Amino acid sequence: MSRRPAAIGGDEFAALMMAFGPFEADPVLAVAVSGGRDSLCLVLLAQDWAAARGGRTVALIVDHGLRAESASEAAATRDLLAGRGIAAEILHWSGEKPASRLQEEARTARYRLLFEACRRHGILHLLVAHHAADQAETVAMRMARASGPDGLAGMAAVVEHRQARLLRPLLSVPRDRLTATLRERGIPWIEDPSNADPRFERARLRARPQVALPQKSAAGRAARERILAEDAVAMLEVEPPATVVFDRAAFACLGRPRAARLLGRLIQAVAGRPHPPRRDRLDRALVRLSRAADRGKSGKSQDFTLSECRLRLRQTRGDRRPRWIVTPENGRKGRESADQPLVPAAFFACGTHGTPHLE
Repeated sequence: MSRRPAAIGGDEFAALMMAFGPFEADPVLAVAVSGGRDSLCLVLLAQDWAAARGGRTVALIVDHGLRAESASEAAATRDLLAGRGIAAEILHWSGEKPASRLQEEARTARYRLLFEACRRHGILHLLVAHHAADQAETVAMRMARASGPDGLAGMAAVVEHRQARLLRPLLSVPRDRLTATLRERGIPWIEDPSNADPRFERARLRARPQVALPQKSAAGRAARERILAEDAVAMLEVEPPATVVFDRAAFACLGRPRAARLLGRLIQAVAGRPHPPRRDRLDRALVRLSRAADRGKSGKSQDFTLSECRLRLRQTRGDRRPRWIVTPENGRKGRESADQPLVPAAFFACGTHGTPHLE
């Protein structure tokens, strides 16, 4: 006879949060809340955790405006939380909605609204309720796209953004335990019909057997991120607002895997993109970087573009070392709402204890 899933207690949640410390005195947490079971469970646990430390929690409810019921559901969620002493703010995705790539655009808008609210309230920590099943689905989707080792490591537990740290304390927790936690507290939740809509990839995956999540992948990603951070700090020179310079010869000495990771994260940061370039584009760029000759000797420009960035090989007066200069393409300043900051903060999405929050 199988055991019923246990609710998550305060001590267990405190242990999950310990990996993200240290926190400031009287910590203030923002929690993304949809009204579904996962985010409701998270905000209640976060409220108890913060209150025990003299802090508080702010629930951020995004109304995407994609269903007729969304406004009333957001208001009902706000009222439910208010009855439990949790301040809540409804954020609206206004304007015309896209005809294609709806879920991707909605996700981009959702995180933009959430991080803007964190900046407005001066909150450093944004919690989201991704859990073990979400992680398995993410790995399955990335396997289908032939992702590299970072992709197959799944979602990171902590990611540094300009406005706040994105924290996922429930990544190791099965969803049935979130359900048990809400039932023990007598809390109702809202079921979003899009979660079962076969037009969307995650919904299709939920109809299949769950993929087994590699146990060592997250630890391996953390080790690679530490190496990436060391390479970035040692090799990259940042010239505000959005120019990065690195030595051609030193870059070539990194070896292909490390060079690819460094270049990918660098392009991601400079262009303000949510993800690094695709592997095939990175591979072609690495070939160009390794084959590039000194412009003065070849007589030809070695400049090229990659994912909204321009890479120029230059040799400055008084310095015989050729250097690559990376800037946003066509004089752009990078996206105003870029998820990833410039180095070094973009290089610390490793999910390890003591990860710094850098502006």
